[in-house]
Amino acid sequence: MAGVLELRSVRNPLFASNNPTTSQRFPFPSNKPVSLSLATHAVSTSQPLFQDPEPTPDRVRDRRRAVRLAWEKLLRWSRSWRSKAKTDVLERTNKVVVLGGGSFGTAMAAHLADRKAELEVNMLIRDPQVCQSINESHCNGKYFPEHKLPENVIATTDAKAALLGADYCLHAVPVQFSSSFLRGIADHVDPSLPFISLSKGLELNTLRMMSQIIPQALRNPRQPFVALSGPSFALELMNKLPTAMVVASKDKRLANATQQLLASSHLRISTSSDVTGVEIAGALKNVLAIAAGIVEGMDLGNNSMAALVAQGCSEIRWLATKMGAKPTTITGLSGTGDIMLTCFVNLSRNRTVGVRLGSGEKLDDILSSMSQVAEGVSTAGAVIALAQKYNVKMPVLTAVARIMDNELTPKKAVLELMSLPQVEEV
Repeated sequence: MAGVLELRSVRNPLFASNNPTTSQRFPFPSNKPVSLSLATHAVSTSQPLFQDPEPTPDRVRDRRRAVRLAWEKLLRWSRSWRSKAKTDVLERTNKVVVLGGGSFGTAMAAHLADRKAELEVNMLIRDPQVCQSINESHCNGKYFPEHKLPENVIATTDAKAALLGADYCLHAVPVQFSSSFLRGIADHVDPSLPFISLSKGLELNTLRMMSQIIPQALRNPRQPFVALSGPSFALELMNKLPTAMVVASKDKRLANATQQLLASSHLRISTSSDVTGVEIAGALKNVLAIAAGIVEGMDLGNNSMAALVAQGCSEIRWLATKMGAKPTTITGLSGTGDIMLTCFVNLSRNRTVGVRLGSGEKLDDILSSMSQVAEGVSTAGAVIALAQKYNVKMPVLTAVARIMDNELTPKKAVLELMSLPQVEEV
């Protein structure tokens, strides 16, 4: 028995039409009766297959009105929020101390000093020459020779003088040197002084984060602690370009107070209670940035870069959530935001290390030529130890650690990563 194949020609199936529908029937060999209807378009070369209706003046006016109302609603919410927000923290703050004279510590010192002319901002610095440059020339000649610092930024090598009477302490010492540095100044630290950590990374031998290092080094488990993180280059902060960061603390009131202290017209500060998520994302993104730099240095293309960073983001999420972090933190400012900045922008020190490795330079030569610390180099080994502790597979970040240990070349790492089993995405 023959079936019937029916082809129906419709001029425009998306919108109502007065045109009649025509049918054509063709014999279709089959053992059973078949009725199959295929709708096809009679398409002319002058008319697209899917065409939006002509935008009438009324439709354009309605759309613009909807957008305007949405924006006005957002502004009303913003004004209402600001009217309820407290602003007394900055008014009550008289002195802030910044530990460390690197680029980011200097940028945050300048930012705070600009917030209030009467605020005394002390920088505790090891290098007497940098200290002299700040006090006499009002600039950090080592990192920002062309930027003038506010006159209320004062540098000192005296820990007791710097910490005396401080309301807040910003810790900007590299992670690997933090424990010994803090033990050396512990006798001068007030037990109630809030520490705002700017340092990102993991201590190599102990796997500790700054939220663990600071209270243990100061011998005070109750030392108030806040982690500051997010996509932020020191140079752009110095140039007062729009920036957004997050402060994380288990003490909600302290997080809110830190937000008030730091937020300005060019620096947005969000708050979080997920200290683990903010810190682990800030540490691991440095390792991923080295991998991204290697891809760039080897000229492997944009497809490779996108695939590698996506895989690295997943690995960071796997470990962070196993450690108790919230997935939303990993997709926020301190996670995805910081990862994008560090992996894709040339100002990143860790990415620069990767680019030079991918271009064939030796790690020792790269590090000896750098004036600033690339935390990802020392953090890589600690990350893998954490991954083993929490039973998480991290192929990309493990490959970086192997390269840092001179046990794997970048080219060999790429070949081995590409030959891993094809698995379901998780």
